[in-house]
Amino acid sequence: MKVAVLGAAGGIGQALSLLLKTQLPAGTDLALYDIAPVTPGVAKDLSHIPTAVSIEGYGKDDLGKALEGADIVLIPAGVPRKPGMDRADLFNVNAGVVKHLAEQIADVCPSACVGIITNPVNTTVAIAAEVFKAKGCYDKNKLFGVTTLDVIRAETFIAEAKGLNPEDVNINVIGGHSGVTILPLLSQLGLDFSDDEIAAMTHRIQNAGTEVVEAKAGGGSATLSMGQAAARFCLSLVKALNGEEGVVECTYVDGGSEHATLFAQPVKLGKGGVEEILSYGEISAYEKAALDGMLDTLKGDIAKGVEFVNG
Repeated sequence: MKVAVLGAAGGIGQALSLLLKTQLPAGTDLALYDIAPVTPGVAKDLSHIPTAVSIEGYGKDDLGKALEGADIVLIPAGVPRKPGMDRADLFNVNAGVVKHLAEQIADVCPSACVGIITNPVNTTVAIAAEVFKAKGCYDKNKLFGVTTLDVIRAETFIAEAKGLNPEDVNINVIGGHSGVTILPLLSQLGLDFSDDEIAAMTHRIQNAGTEVVEAKAGGGSATLSMGQAAARFCLSLVKALNGEEGVVECTYVDGGSEHATLFAQPVKLGKGGVEEILSYGEISAYEKAALDGMLDTLKGDIAKGVEFVNG
């Protein structure tokens, strides 16, 4: 198995690469690519960690080599959010980055599973999908928007609020990966939340990224928690590709959703990527209203990605 990380020298990329070096199964190849000149040094640094995961760093002229033979490609490349910026403000820079990388993936490893981390995910996944369609290699079962950060934040905040072990909290977070499009299904947990608590908790999960951006005071966005979330998703995907049964993660995919062409909900992963889109189950009246209220925003985000590629 070969995993390629594109944007490996950035804040998310380095955290993600560290976790993959220490947690991927023995015998996995890990390829680190970035346009930043420190990339070979990042790979050398990580290569000193004693695990049976081989690691190689590739600079800006070696993207093709980094992608060659990749089974999984993770894309955290792009610019981070700064104070006062919405994820949509990142669009002009990051859209071009994702389009370029998707074109190269289509040419070099078109059958790889691709996990998009670069924000705004609601839009960048649509960009990658349109590039793959134009290149004749689109497989909707192998393209993922990594929304795991919303899940781990929900697990953390709920556990803190209710005095639980976060490992015992298992929640579906559906919709998209920005603001109101993030919808944690708190009603399914069987916990004693008041209406006010549900509204406050939902708002906190939706705006958790801003907490980090403001706390870092201009020094960056959520890199370490995003690295952990992306590693969790990647490791689940590796297990599924290796034949493990019953691997489920919430992720943003093209699954024939009744709500939008791309939508995050629980997905059973398998040897071919998406094995089955699972029902997100019964939801409360509050959640139904929130879901209905997000759809115009989500569909607009998706249309923006389609238009970026197709004009």
